[in-house]
Amino acid sequence: MSVRHIDPGPRLSEATVFGDRMYLSGMIPEDTSADIAGQVKQTLAEIDSLLAKGGSDKSKILSAVIWLSDISDFAAMNAVWDAWVVAGQTPARATVEAKLTDPQMKVEIMVVAAI
Repeated sequence: MSVRHIDPGPRLSEATVFGDRMYLSGMIPEDTSADIAGQVKQTLAEIDSLLAKGGSDKSKILSAVIWLSDISDFAAMNAVWDAWVVAGQTPARATVEAKLTDPQMKVEIMVVAAI
């Protein structure tokens, strides 16, 4: 079985595909001046795009890890997440507070999906 790299760079690939699984790197928002809802929407749109490149979609996400720079954004993040996920096909998920690489960044999300 071969490994397929999606949008590879010098340090990491945006995603890798092996067998019937797709592993996304931590996705982050482009515009860090947006509020938590805006940053989550941007991040989820990037996830949608990468999943499509790998032959998958959000209904096939197996697990997600969400890092928030401030856990008090949990409810606002969940409002966007809940509108995005496919009802009845929600993945296993963990959400934690963490110091992110950019002080303006409010969220980072990493997922594993089936193909």
